[in-house]
Amino acid sequence: MDNTTIKQVEPARGARKENLAGYIFVGPLFIGLTVLTIIPTLLSLVLSFTDWSFIAGFDKIKFVGFKNYSMLFDDNVFRISMKNNLILLLVVPIQLVLSLIIAVVIDRFVFFKSFFKVIFFLPYISSIVAVAIVFQLLFHPSYGPINQFLLAIGVKNPPLWLADIHYALPSVMIILVWIGIGFCLIVYLAALQSIPRDLYESADIDGAGSWTRFMKITFPLVSPTTFFLLVTGLISTFKSFDIIKVLTEGKPAYSTSVITYYLYTTAFENLKTGYASAIAWFLFGCVLLITLVQLNVQKRWVNY
Repeated sequence: MDNTTIKQVEPARGARKENLAGYIFVGPLFIGLTVLTIIPTLLSLVLSFTDWSFIAGFDKIKFVGFKNYSMLFDDNVFRISMKNNLILLLVVPIQLVLSLIIAVVIDRFVFFKSFFKVIFFLPYISSIVAVAIVFQLLFHPSYGPINQFLLAIGVKNPPLWLADIHYALPSVMIILVWIGIGFCLIVYLAALQSIPRDLYESADIDGAGSWTRFMKITFPLVSPTTFFLLVTGLISTFKSFDIIKVLTEGKPAYSTSVITYYLYTTAFENLKTGYASAIAWFLFGCVLLITLVQLNVQKRWVNY
């Protein structure tokens, strides 16, 4: 074997060893993803066409075709949960508007930016259980500080908040805005600090006002960040579960029930695994549809 052949064989062996090392590192993750995510997802698709409870055993599986999906639109609780989910989508634009305003103020006019970042980010990393307990106290109909304040300023019949069918969902929305605004703020601040200051200096020379600078410079340049937060925010809104479970359990009268919580009660309390799987795939379809619409519409307003 001549020297040229040896030189060709050695890199090939090195490449194989490098590939083998890569497979060894990726293998556990791929196995975990397959066993814990891909296979259960495909099985849930199959189960969505069955009438089955997971405590009954596999021999009790009964295929019913699209019956579970057709039942969704006749299910009053599901319709209420879907309506509540659509209302909860309003949380996202409110979060984006408030966080962008606060981010602009902090970026331009506030010292100790890191301090305010921490303060606003704390609710996002706080325990949902702790947050729920705090707001249960704040919104308490009789002894809560909010109603005590309203009574002090002359409001005779303050809302019952979480105990009122008309105020329960808005109360949850307020909490979600309070929790999520910190994450949006941090991302917006990073985007604002990446904007070249030369653009603002040029605008000042041209006599542009604050509103003009915001609409012509700031908003277009943070539009990719806004799009990212919009997509992730809408998806996370459809996944809202923990705050509902801990705070209201869908009460009163399903006024705070959402699809994920109804899916949970259907699967693990009512033991309707097949029907719950159909709900899960309907939810997947809704999220996929909204994401595809956003990907198409973003071409009109996002500036890369």
